[in-house]
Amino acid sequence: MQPNNFSLKAQVVNIFNQTTSPAEIKVVNGFIESIQPISEAEITTPGFVLPGFVDSHVHIESSMLIPSEFARIAVLHGTVGTVSDPHEIANVCGKEGVEFMIENGNKVPFKFNFGAPSCVPATIFETAGAAINSDDVAALLQRKEIRYLSEMMNFPGVLNKDPEVMKKIAAAHLAGKPIDGHAPGLRGAMAKDYIEAGISTDHECFTIEEALDKLAHGMKIIIREGSAAKNFEALIDLVEDHPKMILFCSDDKHPDSLVEGHINQLCARAVAKGINVFNVLKAACINPVIHYQLDIGLLRVGDHADFIVVNNLQDFHVQQTYINGQALLNNGKSIIQSVNCSPINQFNCLPINASMLALPIANYPATDNLIPVIEALDGQLITNKIFLKGKVDNACWVADTNEDVLKMVVVNRYNSAPIAKCFIKNFGFKNGAIASTVAHDSHNIVAVGVTDDALTEAINCVIEAQGGVSCVDGAGLFKVLPLPIAGLMSAADGFEVANQYTAIDAMAKSLGSKLSAPFMTLSFMALLVIPHLKLSDKGLFDGDSFSFNADTQ
Repeated sequence: MQPNNFSLKAQVVNIFNQTTSPAEIKVVNGFIESIQPISEAEITTPGFVLPGFVDSHVHIESSMLIPSEFARIAVLHGTVGTVSDPHEIANVCGKEGVEFMIENGNKVPFKFNFGAPSCVPATIFETAGAAINSDDVAALLQRKEIRYLSEMMNFPGVLNKDPEVMKKIAAAHLAGKPIDGHAPGLRGAMAKDYIEAGISTDHECFTIEEALDKLAHGMKIIIREGSAAKNFEALIDLVEDHPKMILFCSDDKHPDSLVEGHINQLCARAVAKGINVFNVLKAACINPVIHYQLDIGLLRVGDHADFIVVNNLQDFHVQQTYINGQALLNNGKSIIQSVNCSPINQFNCLPINASMLALPIANYPATDNLIPVIEALDGQLITNKIFLKGKVDNACWVADTNEDVLKMVVVNRYNSAPIAKCFIKNFGFKNGAIASTVAHDSHNIVAVGVTDDALTEAINCVIEAQGGVSCVDGAGLFKVLPLPIAGLMSAADGFEVANQYTAIDAMAKSLGSKLSAPFMTLSFMALLVIPHLKLSDKGLFDGDSFSFNADTQ
């Protein structure tokens, strides 16, 4: 790696002053000692130097990579740090999972900033592998690596002043650390009350009206553009009018899309829309560091030497990434090395058989042969609750490929339990099935397919792997990407994992799916805290009434 003492002469971007000028940056022991003006003739490094990008809300686990492998890829795109919520692995392995993320992240030169998961399990209507109570949260918040209280998804608990929820919020206030929000669709007086509890951000807005309502009450809005949830187009105009209140995040990013780009892509898209480049860079670089009080440099004298060199301020192609003065790219390749780790997991699930997936007509609600169906929406975590004519075969409800209504199931991977079943629209498969142990937030096994035989094969593939994603075509062809760490991540080379994911994603799409990310969409179909209709391992769940009820049981 490049020594921590060096100088660099280039065009330097000062986001605070909204200027770009030639300067020499001197780095000593990983810190910026001076930034001195020079003439353009003295420039020796082409391009523009600016602070590194920060992903303001991301679940590293969704990349299917351990933190060290995530870092190897992220630095290629100028990302120097993340605000990372480890509640995915916490739902599987509890505090041990959080500690795994911290310890692995500490092994590479990248600035991970983890949160204390606030909602493990996310709800009482599902089975998770672990629980983190208010005492656990208070203990985690004392750790220097824990920078904030992770997204408070239980907004009804906040509004109703649930004692356990309020203890977690109080612990964050006592520690002097910010609290992330998660309140999709919350507006008006309820949003005001939620924010006044001390919750400072939200990454779940999917309309500009909702975002403006929350901004009016002092909440910062994180614009999300991930592999499944994409809110950039709806919200990006906020950057111009509220430059100090907007941040960028990916939330959930699968490995193939991480290889393609990260926060740098959002900057390029925003500038292409005519948004002031300095306002864009505030959202991408400055605001997260200030809001979360991160130890990440902002290209000022005395700061950590965390900065990047990009080709221009339109494309943001990254030529070099420095963290604590270490150059982390060599000829466009990451020089961060892979590290060894000991896998942790929790998996107690035996293989299933197809008879366990049958859904007798008496066991599923119907009115005039109309059954409740989850309507998946491409690019959104929310779903619609619709009623469609069901198809019956041998006294059982079955998938109807002509209407694109497929069977979806959730298998409890922690205990022996009945399998939950329902129907879902918009996956588009004409044959086969897919299955995954990445199933927010409890990470049971979720699968969708055309026949019970195909579903069984796909589910048993991930059971045999003790976690992973699988795709079967129903005629003997199958692919499996093992995820042995908590059923969520692989410790293998991140670029190879991305290649494997690309292949299995292509196979899923070859079954007929038009979804941009079938596995990512599937992973959110058991996420009960996002309306309107989802499936947990305990049954079909109405996100509006926040209950199992007669219409959906």
